[in-house]
Amino acid sequence: MKKGLVVYKIYRALSCGVSPLIRLHLRWRRFLGLEHSRRWPERLGHPSQPRRPGPLLWFHAVSLGEGMIAVPVIKHCIQRMPHLNVLMTITTVSAFEVLSKSLPSEIVLQFSPVDTPSSIHSFLDYWKPNVIVLMESELWPNLIMDASKNGITLALLNARMSEKSFKVWSRQELLPLISLMLSKFSLIVPLSTEQGIRFQLLQAPPYIINFSGDLKYVIEDFGVNERGRNNIDDLRLQLTQKQVWMASSIHRGEEEIILGVHIALMQQQPNIMTIIVPRHPQEGREIAKKLEKEGQKVVLRSRYEKFKPETNIYVVDTLGELRHLYTLTPIAVIGGSLLPGLAGHNISEAAAAGCAVLTGYHIGHFSHMVLEMQRSNPLSVLQVSGKSELEKALFELFTNATLLEARRRAAKEAFCSLSCGIVENIWSLLNFHVLSGLSAGESRSLRL
Repeated sequence: MKKGLVVYKIYRALSCGVSPLIRLHLRWRRFLGLEHSRRWPERLGHPSQPRRPGPLLWFHAVSLGEGMIAVPVIKHCIQRMPHLNVLMTITTVSAFEVLSKSLPSEIVLQFSPVDTPSSIHSFLDYWKPNVIVLMESELWPNLIMDASKNGITLALLNARMSEKSFKVWSRQELLPLISLMLSKFSLIVPLSTEQGIRFQLLQAPPYIINFSGDLKYVIEDFGVNERGRNNIDDLRLQLTQKQVWMASSIHRGEEEIILGVHIALMQQQPNIMTIIVPRHPQEGREIAKKLEKEGQKVVLRSRYEKFKPETNIYVVDTLGELRHLYTLTPIAVIGGSLLPGLAGHNISEAAAAGCAVLTGYHIGHFSHMVLEMQRSNPLSVLQVSGKSELEKALFELFTNATLLEARRRAAKEAFCSLSCGIVENIWSLLNFHVLSGLSAGESRSLRL
């Protein structure tokens, strides 16, 4: 512990010293549109909303994906403990744009503070949370140590540690710090057994590690706006005579593979419709321009245009609609997995919608989800390597209705089996390890 404190003091001094540079960096990110134009001071710990009286439960997620899996847990906590105030923080503008329109009014949404001593102190001093629930991999030394110093209970849900991060934290000079940080938690819920082993190897106390299932199997319905909802219904009618497949969460470079497969399929199935959903909406507009220059017949979602007879590619450049878009297609290819260096994306939304699910082999920590679904039903997820395998697999699905239906049914059944009871399990763990002492925490918050 002494070594951990020494390393932490060094980190704290360094983070304090670079605070002015971080402030400048945030301003630069604001200029680039990567921080909210008005609410960016929240990143420095300056609040923009009032703190309601009573005990406060703070959930922190980085991006939209982590935020979406936190929401069902938050709603369950509010249902079981209506007196709770809930604060949710996120980091990305895209997450804010979706969640600010979708969260129940009783949940306060803020941008998270950067991990500098002044920002963390300002944030904790104002909000005075009783419990902090961090999602997935948000392990920040100043936040964790200051929270512990103030008697705030800490939990880590859907906990994961990438192989790269694990190797970094396992280094002799950093292991004492991560061991000290993990000792401050009352509950760590890893998303898989492999992840649980990694946290144990990083010297997390064994008694705080508990399992519940992967929260990414829990699908929260974030409704689209009325125009978007009506347009999706209209799209479904327009696609009735098409052979439809979707490539979702596509990263830069993968669109070349998707376009190559699309062209090859068009030669065999002229009524093909390819839906491309880039990971970042602005890339959708770039892809549409590029495809139009190459002579492809493209419609961009944000324009809400009807298909023309020659339209064969639909590019989605909107946020928060992926779950609804999966209902338009019998086949979903999950991107972020087709090129080396990528780490995959959540396949459960496509499975929940009853799509035949395909993904590449570069899937990072999502490998456990693929293996779980394949163990549940071998036909639930098909992994392919590169353009030729993807093209072959899609052609087989389009020409074999029995196989397509079997894969769709298998994905749906595997999802239903693996998603059952996860939120209730999480609630039981939170209630036993974290929330049971909330009455004492409430007294503490009144003293701060």
